[in-house]
Amino acid sequence: QVQLVDSGGGSVQAGGSLRLSCAASGFAVATYCMAWFRQAPGMEREWVASLLTDDRTLYANSFKGRFTVSREKYNDTLYLQMNSLKPEDTGMYHCAARHCFQSDYSYWGQGTQVTVSS
Repeated sequence: QVQLVDSGGGSVQAGGSLRLSCAASGFAVATYCMAWFRQAPGMEREWVASLLTDDRTLYANSFKGRFTVSREKYNDTLYLQMNSLKPEDTGMYHCAARHCFQSDYSYWGQGTQVTVSS
């Protein structure tokens, strides 16, 4: 079965860094389009970054230049390196996967909490 497990979250002060991991099983990350989403309390889930099968990366403007999405090819793991963290980055981060020929994300990680204090 397809499964995504998120980890690596924690509490940091503004300006700090975290690296989130998304371990995939049941499929190869390289064959799917992957993404990270954030959901803050009382807010809609928002898209953070994507890694496409051609290794192109896309970022929401508020995260671009600070966050980096990458994959570990042979370990089927997706990463989100988060630098220069801001309090507004706080939220539950979920990785997600979709077939690249589809527009909807079919699989979701359980989420890992990121809390950034001022």
